[in-house]
Amino acid sequence: MPDPTPDRATTAGRRTAIVIGGSTAGLLTASVLAARFDEVTVVEADRLPEGPERRRGLPQARHAHLVWSGGVAALEELLPGVTGELTARGAGLIDVMKDLVSKAPTGQWFRRFTDSRHSMIVCSRDLLDAVVRADVLGRSGVTLRDGTRVAGLVGDRGRVTGIRLSEGGIRLSDGTGADAGDGEGDGVLRADLVVDATGRASQTPRWLTELGLPQVVERVVDAGVAYASRVYEAPPATTALPRYPVVNVQADPRRAPGRGGVLVPIEGGRWLVTVSGTRGGQPEADPAAFEQFALTGLRDPIIGRLIANAKPLTDPVTTRSTANRRRYYENLRSWPEGFAVVGDAVAGYNPVYGHGISVAAQSAIAVRGVLDRYGPGTPGVARRIQRAVARPVGNAWNLAVGQDAYYPEAAPEPPKAVERLLTAYVDKAVAAGSANPRALHGLLDVMSLMTPPTRLFAPDMLWHILFGPRKASLTEVPLSTAEREAAGLES
Repeated sequence: MPDPTPDRATTAGRRTAIVIGGSTAGLLTASVLAARFDEVTVVEADRLPEGPERRRGLPQARHAHLVWSGGVAALEELLPGVTGELTARGAGLIDVMKDLVSKAPTGQWFRRFTDSRHSMIVCSRDLLDAVVRADVLGRSGVTLRDGTRVAGLVGDRGRVTGIRLSEGGIRLSDGTGADAGDGEGDGVLRADLVVDATGRASQTPRWLTELGLPQVVERVVDAGVAYASRVYEAPPATTALPRYPVVNVQADPRRAPGRGGVLVPIEGGRWLVTVSGTRGGQPEADPAAFEQFALTGLRDPIIGRLIANAKPLTDPVTTRSTANRRRYYENLRSWPEGFAVVGDAVAGYNPVYGHGISVAAQSAIAVRGVLDRYGPGTPGVARRIQRAVARPVGNAWNLAVGQDAYYPEAAPEPPKAVERLLTAYVDKAVAAGSANPRALHGLLDVMSLMTPPTRLFAPDMLWHILFGPRKASLTEVPLSTAEREAAGLES
């Protein structure tokens, strides 16, 4: 059946799409579009590296990243075999209940139960990005234009038909300057669908008002979190173990300043250690201050004790742009055809919750579902995409904001009633999950983004939270004797 609303790109005989931003969200969305459009162009301001290397526009890559089981499943669904490729290159696929040593915000240590259905990918962000990038950019019909900046959208309030490239930011393969090869006029690329995946720095709010659309409603919850990270060479004996656990000391939002830390074994026999603190308790980049923070600034000194026996490989690096920010595009009364927004450009979260990559993958699956159900050229499909993306975004948002809104000065208004209720109930679920494996199953279903928060209110969870059997609370960090000895904590 012919497209009922052909535009310039479709009448040329080929359906085209543009993804602005070579982020994880952008590349995963491009992987979906590549199977449904003839041509997909990824436009990225940075020069993207060939392998697992740092890039200027992604400072958060230097900090710890955890991909929860909801994200693992979504990544594997989008890029079959990606988990195997990551583990072949040194990433870990850990059993969350067995290979994660975690102190809850409410103070208890989680027991390390052996019966788990939840996994987590642990590796450097550079490795994760390199594997995803190679997979997506190697697909037929996908073209990368890196080193290219976007100035705005082409079209009007009813339809977006392309993008305008910034003067001086337009790249030809020979590096000579303005693009004259697209046949659409100086610095213009046309497409049937344009997707913004430029992350926290997204200019879509301004671009939409320039087209005559109303300003999008935003909500910001900023706990004033700063991060500091450092890479260590793991003690040799720890690499001889089948797997050294992730060690996580979580911050308590009811005890400001909230300070937390995580030690993540990554590829190359290294430990990536990230510590964080809210206003009045932020970590510093000074090496001595970093190690002192890990030893005395957290509610347990275990991370500081572990790195005392490890060799530092880098100086600490810091990041302070960590606010939770959500833009409610799905609520705009009108939305242009041919345009969608995904990833951190819709909602960015405090990185401590480890949900960004998982939401990006789940959002790409939501885009795929809409395109397959309604067809790329159907009127209203872009608005349907925006509403579908809001569902995984909302699940992660409620979990993050329900915690961070309790910090002083985090938001102009106190936590909403539903957020207070959810937070109080999650505290009870955490207490039950720390001592009851069945309760922990349900809690992880939610925290890993496998299911929405309503899972916590299912009859089985209510029973386990209120009446279920529990083991005695742990009084010290649940590292095994072998793990302690390998890390030099015991002779």
